[in-house]
Order: sequence, then structure tokens, then C-alpha cells
Amino acid sequence: MTRPRKEQVCLQETPYYHCICRCVRRAFLCGDDAISGQNFDHRKQWLVDKIHLLSSVFTIDICAYAVMSNHYHLVLKVNKIEADDLSDIDVAMRWKQLFNGHVMVDRWLTMSDITQAEKTQALKIVQTWRGRLYDLGWYMRCLNESIAVRANKEDNCKGHFWEGRFKSQALLDETALLACMIYVDLNPIRAAISTTPEQSDFTSIQQRLLTIAHAIDETVDNKPAQPPNLLPFIGYQAHTKQQKGLPFKLMDYFALVEWTGRCIREDKRGVITAEIKPLFERFNVNSDDWLAIITDFNRHYISAAGSSDKMSQWAYSTNRKWCATHQHLNLYNSLT
Repeated sequence: MTRPRKEQVCLQETPYYHCICRCVRRAFLCGDDAISGQNFDHRKQWLVDKIHLLSSVFTIDICAYAVMSNHYHLVLKVNKIEADDLSDIDVAMRWKQLFNGHVMVDRWLTMSDITQAEKTQALKIVQTWRGRLYDLGWYMRCLNESIAVRANKEDNCKGHFWEGRFKSQALLDETALLACMIYVDLNPIRAAISTTPEQSDFTSIQQRLLTIAHAIDETVDNKPAQPPNLLPFIGYQAHTKQQKGLPFKLMDYFALVEWTGRCIREDKRGVITAEIKPLFERFNVNSDDWLAIITDFNRHYISAAGSSDKMSQWAYSTNRKWCATHQHLNLYNSLT
């Protein structure tokens, strides 16, 4: 039975979520359509542009993304604290970037002939908008509806573009977040569409690599350049200070993506390099299971991914009896 979205998103347990959405009947409506012979690769750029726009309006940050020919992946971080800290005016102005707003809120913004009762009602509407700014469902709705309308207009047709509502997976700890991001960034390599991360079009890993390659000054305060519209990597120690960013080092992440992608391409585990081994030790990851998980993260973990303790707590918080997963693969096996 389909669960309500409110039972699938629990910000008390984790702000990180992996979202997947597929085209209707899994048709290649964003790539080469074998039936019509048309190419719709330009729609992939539509999706990339839209997720960047939405993340500048919503308080939801992009950790990773990959736009494929018949589906897309997003790894998002929901930032409720940022939404709560916004002023009422900021909330209203953000919302009006996407929607027409409300006549009572417009009158409150201009402060023209408004009574106290009308002001109170306007602020209630703004508070509703504030809650939507960190709502994963509203974010995905704005993304999917806009692409569907634009594509149907281009095709001069009506009907569904996406097969249904998006699927979400809760990423309950740093190891699950790291594994999911790499799974998403390596989607084109796993699908044999590209051979290297820098050639993987419409992915966050390519955007991060090109930002460094094209930067006039590659470093700022001894830090590599990072895309302004993606959640930056700030490292392990900086993350403990509650700074906004991913709890990994950028170059460590690049090294792990390269090693994992190379092993997937060559269909063998290869040799764990000196740069990779400390990462596995830090996250208590078994290297054999790592490749198996990355090859098909979405199949091994269904509603949530994380350690057994985290999965149990997630099941309790979301009114589940258990969290389904393939027990023969354990991302958190000890290396000792």
C-alpha cells in the first residue's frame, strides 16, 4: 500500500533524501526515442536548470544529481532551520518567484490600506508558504509539473509525462549519504553511456569537475572552487561546527568516485589505493560490498539506507514494522 509522503519524510531523523522519478512507461522522453526517432536530450538541461532555480527558492540544497534518458536522480538536503530563519518578507518574495501569490499578501507587502485583521490573515498565508519552502513534496511537484507542461507543449499532446509520484529514500547516516551520492554520480558510467565522470553529461560530478577546470583561480583560501548552486564539500571537521555543507573532503570524494567508477567499468574490484583505504576505514565499509551496493543502490535499499540502528529508529519514527533491504549485502560490515 502506498504510504503518505508525511510518513516517508522525517526531518527529525535525517535531512538527506534520495529522490527518483521516471518517465511514463519508462519511455526515453528525455533522450533518444527509438519509436519516434527523435532526440530529446535538451530536456535534460531543462531539468538541470529547474532544479538549480528551485533550490534558490526552496531551502532545499542539491547534494548530487543525474539526469538520464528516462529518469532522474536527486540527492537533496532539506534545511528547515534556514526556512525558519527567513523573514516574512523573504518568504513571500521567494514564493512569488514561482507562484502568483495572494492578493492579501500583496497588500501587506505594499502596506496599502490594510487592517490588522487582514495583516494577521496575510501572515498566516506566509507561514503556510514558509512550511512549503522546506517541503520535499512541493519541491518535486514544482519540478515535475513544469517539465511535464513544457514537454507536452513541445509535443503538442496531453497526458502524463512522469509515471507517477516520485520515490524517496531516506539517507540516515554519512555512509549512506556518501554511497548514494556516488551511486547517483556514476549512473551514466553504470549504464555504459559514458566512460569517465567528466564525460558524464547532466550530472553533479561533471559540474563539480568543470567548475574546478574552468576556474580562473582554482583556489580560494587554499580551497578548490565549487559550484555555487550545489551544496559544497566542507570536510569532516568543518561539518562539526554546523557549517552548511557536505561532511566530506572534495578531493577525497573525487578519488572515491574515480576508483569506484573504474572498478565498475572494468567489472572487477581492482586495487584499493592509498587514498581510498582511509575512507573505508573511517566509514567502517567493506570494500567488496561497497561495489555491489554502488552498482545498484536503489535496489538494495528501498525506503531508507543506513546502519541497522538507524534503520530501526527510522522504522519506529515513520510507523513501520521494518525497513526492507537485501540482508545479504551489508554496507556497514567491519573491515577487521
